[in-house]
Amino acid sequence: MLTLKYITENPQEVTARLAKKHFPAEAIIAQVIELDTQRKQTQTSADQALAQSNALSKEIGILLKQGKTDEATAAKEQTTELKKRIQELTDLQASLEQQLTDLLVQIPNLPHHSVPEGRHAEHNVVERTGGELPQLPAGALPHWELAKKYDLIDFELGVKITGAGFPVYKGKGARLQRALINFFLDNARDAGYLEVQPPYVVNAASGYGTGQLPDKEGQMYHATADDLYLIPTAEVPVTNIYRDVILNESELPIKNTAYSACFRREAGSYGKDVRGLNRLHQFDKVEIVQIQHPDKSYESLTDMVNYVQTLVEKLELPWRILRLCGGDMSFTSALTFDFEVYSAAQQRWLEVSSVSNFENYQANRLKCRFKGNDKKTQLCHTLNGSALALPRIVAALLENNQTAEGIRIPAALVPYTGFEMIG
Repeated sequence: MLTLKYITENPQEVTARLAKKHFPAEAIIAQVIELDTQRKQTQTSADQALAQSNALSKEIGILLKQGKTDEATAAKEQTTELKKRIQELTDLQASLEQQLTDLLVQIPNLPHHSVPEGRHAEHNVVERTGGELPQLPAGALPHWELAKKYDLIDFELGVKITGAGFPVYKGKGARLQRALINFFLDNARDAGYLEVQPPYVVNAASGYGTGQLPDKEGQMYHATADDLYLIPTAEVPVTNIYRDVILNESELPIKNTAYSACFRREAGSYGKDVRGLNRLHQFDKVEIVQIQHPDKSYESLTDMVNYVQTLVEKLELPWRILRLCGGDMSFTSALTFDFEVYSAAQQRWLEVSSVSNFENYQANRLKCRFKGNDKKTQLCHTLNGSALALPRIVAALLENNQTAEGIRIPAALVPYTGFEMIG
């Protein structure tokens, strides 16, 4: 979340910048400032009452030594009233602080100055493109038909076992999944990321720390008996490794990668855009996460975008990078680049990665800090990216590489799959 200090010192700037995200901030910022003023006044009153109480306590001892019993008794009564007043002020301050927190978590992150104007995906800006659009043979099939033809993925069996959006991968389809996971993890390791294997369920504090709660609560699967949430991405548990941690500046940047299954309710999604692997409730993804010095986080963002580009190039997929407009950005992001690959049979672009800098927004929730050489403690910047999400990668690989003989496997993947063709 945004720091209270920044909001109260720059209310007009905050309101103006959030307008790019089409968030009406003026009223809530005014509430924050009013509550903060009350909080400070309450703290001052409590401090004054405590100081008066302490002074009276010392005076009582002196009065008793002087034999001034009546005056000492009156002072004790006054002290009792002050203690009641202090408790009332303490309770009020706690209430005001909770009200402040409840408001602060409703305020999105500020967009970076380079974020384009716009409300919807069509207003995103294409940064660069690469690869050649494939020319498919006559009678080319979409991936869900190819999956059925070659017995790679059983969507109906997934419906039987669980429900729509939970496919069953079989044979070479399952091996392709595993190959992609290992391919992405090995590339991340070679790029300097330390692999971790996190839990797939997290507590509410972890969801809050990375901004999924309370903003995306309805999109997460919730195990109510234990109050645990199935993760929507490995970003959540991996970034929470550094919750309530003070790092040394020399440890930055921290670079982690993790494979996980991801679980998303995707409430309200329907139609042709969710067919096959286009939108699932459970899917596999390899994530990259960085904890970085504030002065270097945008340099790291560029490095992460360039790294993801190498992955789609190795997979021989046509790709493009989008700079997201204000209206299409996530609640927590300051700047996001989306990667899309072209699905030739569907004749559409499919999002396969988002790479984002959250600046200190998540770190403020997480209390993820570092201590510099000057011994001062400040908030880190956090970044993350999909590297990569498997479903739409698989969809594009199957569709774009179909031939009369079968489906060709890109050369970079063959050492991982153990086969060159599906057919």
